[in-house]
Amino acid sequence: MLLKTRELAQHLVGKRKTVDFMFPVYEIERQDNMEIRQLILDISYVEWKKLGFSKGTLHYIKQNAKYGKPFGLNAHVRERLDEWDKLGCAH
Repeated sequence: MLLKTRELAQHLVGKRKTVDFMFPVYEIERQDNMEIRQLILDISYVEWKKLGFSKGTLHYIKQNAKYGKPFGLNAHVRERLDEWDKLGCAH
């Protein structure tokens, strides 16, 4: 998005003749795919506490997962979710 903003600014000041908004250079990879969403919805608050997180954090991401809203995961949260999934706790 920053690159397209820069292209537009250059166009407005006359340094660039055209601006192409149809083809972005980068695609954003979402962290909240269906597998992660289901994993989050399946984890209980007790298990979440055992991983060392607060109930509020899980509540926030569960609400977003439940209603299809996008959300991000910090690296340490993602690592612990992966660890929890590998241990077979999710199934």
